[in-house]
Amino acid sequence: MVRGHEEGHKTQRAGWLRAAVLGANDGILSTASLILGVAAATPNGSGIVIAGVAGVVAGSMSMAAGEYVSVSSQADTERADLELEKKELKSDRKNELKELAAIYVGRGLQPGLATEVAEQLMAHDALGAHARDELGMNAASAPKPVQAAVTSAVSFAIGGALPLAALFVARTMLMPIVAGSSLLFLALLGGIGAKIGGAPIPRAAARVTFWGALAMGLTSAVGALFGTHVG
Repeated sequence: MVRGHEEGHKTQRAGWLRAAVLGANDGILSTASLILGVAAATPNGSGIVIAGVAGVVAGSMSMAAGEYVSVSSQADTERADLELEKKELKSDRKNELKELAAIYVGRGLQPGLATEVAEQLMAHDALGAHARDELGMNAASAPKPVQAAVTSAVSFAIGGALPLAALFVARTMLMPIVAGSSLLFLALLGGIGAKIGGAPIPRAAARVTFWGALAMGLTSAVGALFGTHVG
C-alpha cells in the first residue's frame, strides 16, 4: 500500500512568518532604541519607562495598521486581476487557451501537449488555471489582512516587552544591559526565523544583530546630543 506523501514547504508559512518575524524584530529594535535614546538624554527613570511603554503601544498599533493597509491593497489588486481575467475568459476564451498553452511551452512542454494540458485544466477550472499559472496566485500565499495585522501587532508587543523587561530588571548599568539583552534577543530571533524559513542561521543572526547595534548606537548618540543641548 502506497501512502500519500505530504510535504511541508516553507512558502506555505511565508505570510504569517514574515509578519511575525518583522513584528517581533521591530518591537525589540524600536523599543530598545527608544529606551536607549531617552536614557542617554535624561536620567529620569519614570520618563524612560513611560517612553518605553508608549513606544510598545504605539508601535503595535502602527504595525497592525500598516500591515492591514498593505495586505488589503494586495488583496484588492488580486481581486481586480481576477475580475479582469473572468471577463477575458468570457469574451475571448480561445486566445486565453493559447495564452495558457504558451506558458506551458515556455516551461518545457511540447506545443501539442501544452495545448492538451491547457484544454484539460481550463475545462476543470479555467479561472483557477489562469490565476495560478498566468497571474501567480495560489491559496497558500493569498493575502489575509486581518491575520497579518493581528500577527504584526502581537509579535511587536512581545518583541517590545523584552527590552522593557530588561529595563525593569536593570538597576544599574541600564544602557549596557538593555542594549546587550536586546541584541541577544535580535540574534535569537534572526536565527529562529532563518530556521523556520530554511535560510542560513549564522548569516541571518549576524545581519539582524548588525543593523540592531547600528540603530541603537545612532539613537543613543542622538539622545545624548539633544540631552546635552536641550537639557
